[in-house]
Amino acid sequence: MKHMHLDTVLLLLLLSDAARGQDSCAALQRGDGFEECCDITVEPEERNEAPGLPLNLPRRCMELRRSTHPACRCLQARWLRLVQRAGPTLNGTDGLRALHLNVSRDLAHDLLFSFSPDQGPMTISSVEEGTAGKIRLPREIFQSLGSQAAHVVVTVLDIQQLGMFKEDNQVGQVLDDTVVGIVVEDMDISGLQDPVRLTFAHRQLPPTVTPLCVFWDPNQGQAGGWNTTGCVTVPGDKQTDCSCNHLTFFTLLLNPALNRFMAQTVVPVASTSCGVAVAFSILTIAFYIFLRCNYQQFRSEESLRTNLGLHMNLVSSLLLLNLAFLLNSGVSSRAMPGLCSALGGLTHYCLLCCFTWTALEGCHLYLLFVKVLGTYIHHYLAKLCLVGWGFPALVVAVAGAIGSYGAYNIRTTDHQTVVHLCWINSEHVLVHYITNCGYFGLVFLFNTVIFGVVAWKNCHLWSTGMVQGHCKAWRVALAVVGLFCLLGVTWALTFLSYGSSSVLMLYLSAILNSLQGLFIFIWLVVLYYPKMEETTSSLSHITKNDRTMAVSQG
Repeated sequence: MKHMHLDTVLLLLLLSDAARGQDSCAALQRGDGFEECCDITVEPEERNEAPGLPLNLPRRCMELRRSTHPACRCLQARWLRLVQRAGPTLNGTDGLRALHLNVSRDLAHDLLFSFSPDQGPMTISSVEEGTAGKIRLPREIFQSLGSQAAHVVVTVLDIQQLGMFKEDNQVGQVLDDTVVGIVVEDMDISGLQDPVRLTFAHRQLPPTVTPLCVFWDPNQGQAGGWNTTGCVTVPGDKQTDCSCNHLTFFTLLLNPALNRFMAQTVVPVASTSCGVAVAFSILTIAFYIFLRCNYQQFRSEESLRTNLGLHMNLVSSLLLLNLAFLLNSGVSSRAMPGLCSALGGLTHYCLLCCFTWTALEGCHLYLLFVKVLGTYIHHYLAKLCLVGWGFPALVVAVAGAIGSYGAYNIRTTDHQTVVHLCWINSEHVLVHYITNCGYFGLVFLFNTVIFGVVAWKNCHLWSTGMVQGHCKAWRVALAVVGLFCLLGVTWALTFLSYGSSSVLMLYLSAILNSLQGLFIFIWLVVLYYPKMEETTSSLSHITKNDRTMAVSQG
């Protein structure tokens, strides 16, 4: 009686799944009878074109993975069935290894397999055999079938060679680039009471990575994606066990360890900090205008105008960056693709401007302290503006020309989207590593060296007694903190907050980077406003003698 009930349930599930599998191709019947995708004519009724589909079709035709056109969705479904069947002509080819097995309905025990990227799938008699991955296929599947024997196909796929099984904005990494497919009698089987169990063997994962059992869902997103419905993940030290109530393509996704609580906490903190930074950036610019309008020395003293003008450009870039982030987080979830690309480019431009102006602050400090050139360069500030605002525009123009900008999703360990942004899309992640991580790494290295040289000069002058009586300790300490902000040292915290390696660093990075404008505002007000005459005199003296630079803010 139990088997009859299970047989009935499975039959209903198979009929419904079969109907869903035809939806993508049934849409073609409303047209002229056939459509084209990847230069292949796709007819509503599947005839003999599927066996002739090349295995590397997804690599040759990106349209197959991205397009939502019914012809491409239909062709993708037929390609997936072709891979599931893994006919004799496909087995052993690059990217696919298959095991075909005829199983009796009267099977007395569960079926056991091992699999690895190098050797493919093999039958085993015990789960303790070897160190490769394991598959346990419950015998109830075969006992519920009407036929005396069932044909089982187990496939091990290399997704890098096939060019398939990659969703848009994927943040997780597929373990060993390996996907395991299981099919019985070419049917879609789901709703299993006794689930199929897979064990993925791996090295001990770092705490910044969380494994997640997923399967490929053709209906996920625009052109298919990973789904967790019906699968349970049990992580271990050197293996992860997966239990799923259906048969399809499975893998283990290694996700950055960002849980939903942390994500939902950090995002409001960052947004609030950005709002505060916008307010204080505006106050800083207003303070600069106030000084220029009310005090003659801020209009007549060339070096003072240059220093403050440089600081104001940095503050302006921070203001634009925070405004771009607030605009991005507010409208990106409902922005059209064209608008989202433009918004992603704008945000990237503002970030690069911020990095560039911190680099220019370091260059300016180098000229004052080391070369003692001051501002004796013709149109000095204008040339800095050309670099500070022009170079990022050139980089963004090149990145936009190759289609680097679009929708980008930040997901949690349970594969749920918590942040939707318009940014550099996942298919051009190299652009992010070069223009953001690499560029800032160079800026940070340069500014760190400059800060070290300046600190060494100050310590040398203090040790020789040349600055005694000229400056106060608290003003020196405040000047050091201000230099940290001007040189963008707080951005380095981002490199220490990867995954969940340091929750404290993640929060500090979100707060301090957004409040950089606040720190600069306090620094400028305290150092420039109370003793402007002293400040003006010191700044004038900077361009004449590098030995007195240590007391320029004294």
